[in-house]
Amino acid sequence: MTTETTPQIIPQRQVVLDTETTGMNQFGAHYEGHCIIEIGAVELINRRPSGRTFHVYIKPDREVDPEAIKVHGITDEMLADKPPFADIAAEFIEFIRDAELIIHNAPFDVGFMDYEFSKLAATKQIKTHKISLITDSLAMARKMYPGKRNNLDALCDRLNIDNSKRSLHGALLDAEILADVYLQMTGGQVSLFDEEHSIENIPHTASNSNASTNNHLTTLKSATLRTILPDAEEQQAHQNYFELLQKKSRNNCIWLKRSEH
Repeated sequence: MTTETTPQIIPQRQVVLDTETTGMNQFGAHYEGHCIIEIGAVELINRRPSGRTFHVYIKPDREVDPEAIKVHGITDEMLADKPPFADIAAEFIEFIRDAELIIHNAPFDVGFMDYEFSKLAATKQIKTHKISLITDSLAMARKMYPGKRNNLDALCDRLNIDNSKRSLHGALLDAEILADVYLQMTGGQVSLFDEEHSIENIPHTASNSNASTNNHLTTLKSATLRTILPDAEEQQAHQNYFELLQKKSRNNCIWLKRSEH
């Protein structure tokens, strides 16, 4: 029996993740009777792409639903020579362990992941939330843009992110696009495909990766976000705005009070 402990989270490490599946159960739990057939994940360190990815196709124990093929284009023939989930489970768990997972509509993917873990003796007791933090970027988008469409394509349009290569859903491509979307929604300082901010000389692996996170943290010590300080004119404009708020709020501007202490 596997005993799980509280994950030791490295705050700077995030994994943006997406899966494709054989389909979706229409009655009961959405994952029951179906399988993950593709996993794509992109690692971010300090909000920058580290160059590490996890990408694998998986042979399921059932046929892919025709309706699912229309979405992702992955057929039974394409998966015939791919490994079963049992063969990639350990490396996948190692890749996501102690990371913050960024997933669009997280309950869908996490439900499938936990279902796959539960089918194997070696991972039967593992639950995703026990080994990783989980952030649902869809829930985040709905709070930021209430009443609007918040699927990945809509967010790309809203945030001016190029998704022209996304004719079909693909786990790794969708994870890369989601990384850009997430970074824009949470500050916009870094773009996954922005060459100016890319991290060089780190091996890129488009399949399972066993590289140590500590090695990458060492490599990325200098890859911190730049701090841009306001000039004197901007500081004065900032102060003038506070004084205007102070006047309109009848000397009750809390930000100005804080700046005085």
